[in-house]
Amino acid sequence: MGRADVLSVTVVYSPHTGEVDEVLLSLQEGATVADALRESGIAGRHEIGQLAVGVWGVLATPSDRLRDRDRVELYRPLRVDPKEARRLRQQKQRGRLKR
Repeated sequence: MGRADVLSVTVVYSPHTGEVDEVLLSLQEGATVADALRESGIAGRHEIGQLAVGVWGVLATPSDRLRDRDRVELYRPLRVDPKEARRLRQQKQRGRLKR
C-alpha cells in the first residue's frame, strides 16, 4: 500500500467499443475527480465534451474527493438501449433478422 499522503488513482475512458484509454496516476491526498481528469490528459486525447463521470460505477461530481485505489470512469452516452441491442442480437443469431 502507498504512503498516506499519496493516492493511487486510475482514470478510464472507452471512446469506442473494445477500446479503453486507462491512465494510472499518483495524486496528493485531498485530490478531486476534476484533479484526476485534468492530470490524466484524457481530455486532450479524446473529445469528451460534457460526459458523465463516476467512481467505481457511482455517478460523481468534479468536486468529489478521491480515495486511494479509486477508479474514475467517463461514461459515453448509449447509442442503443441495452435491452433492444440484446433482442436484436438474439434475432440475428436465430436467423430471423433480414438484411
